[in-house]
Amino acid sequence: MRRRIRRHRWPIVAVAATAAIIALAGTLSAHADRSPASSGGADGRTGTGWSDAEGGWSEPAAPPTGTSSTTRPAEKGPARFVTLPPGSTLPSGAQCATWVRAAPSAENKGMNLMANARTGHRIGGDIFTDERADAQIATRVDGAFTGSTKDVLRWAACKWGVDQDLVFAQAAVESWWRQTVYGDYTRDGARCAPGHGLGVDGRPGECPESFGILQDRHPYQKSAWPGVARSTAMNADLAYAIWRGCFEGYEGWLNGEERVGTYEAGDQWGCVGRWFSGRWRTADSEDYIGKVQDYLDRRIWETRDFQQP
Repeated sequence: MRRRIRRHRWPIVAVAATAAIIALAGTLSAHADRSPASSGGADGRTGTGWSDAEGGWSEPAAPPTGTSSTTRPAEKGPARFVTLPPGSTLPSGAQCATWVRAAPSAENKGMNLMANARTGHRIGGDIFTDERADAQIATRVDGAFTGSTKDVLRWAACKWGVDQDLVFAQAAVESWWRQTVYGDYTRDGARCAPGHGLGVDGRPGECPESFGILQDRHPYQKSAWPGVARSTAMNADLAYAIWRGCFEGYEGWLNGEERVGTYEAGDQWGCVGRWFSGRWRTADSEDYIGKVQDYLDRRIWETRDFQQP
């Protein structure tokens, strides 16, 4: 049975540093191979020149002007989105889009404009290993939203019932809120995404496995390609669908792997750590949780150097 395991090096970010240094540091998010014996992944980089002939799409000259199919008349929604307990009825993507658009946010990451204007697509049965997750979670993933980067993240938080500030902080750790970030470089050509073969993205003999604002990882999410690379909403949608599956208790396989304590439903921070390590409450998981909590405590997304409009 497939196991989805992630290990990074850290994006080292000093808030008092210059914006140029911070921008560079934001790209240094990388994940090692899923094998516990792996020596670790190489540093990530910002992707440029999005073009994917094999994937059937390419970068147009200007962002599309259309809006998501979820566009509805604005109505006032919750002031902020919070974590909903396991078993909760989650709002639809369309309802979340309406609520978010009732109080839209300005763009603070100009490099995301193209990806923010693109919606995603449905996924297949290759991502989840539990029938409940396939039936109740996988069927909801579609990336059907467009808007500013902050609005995309709020939409994903709303749709999957996860605290929006947690989402803001985790996306900052993963990519500094940049959909253009590539990570988890490998020398195994069989793990390269379509259009991103060995050496294509500027690193001879290597290709990235992970893409986007939450660093979704292609070898374990093939049916989500190319949406997770070209659509910010698709990337965030899938990442927090996986978080919700963990939070609901649908990842019992974690108890058969290296772990500290027992995996069970309802541990939102344990599921944040699982995104990084693919293990339950291990030292690597706790280190990652600490990084996200640090950014959350500092509200890093509100600092001056984080803004790149």
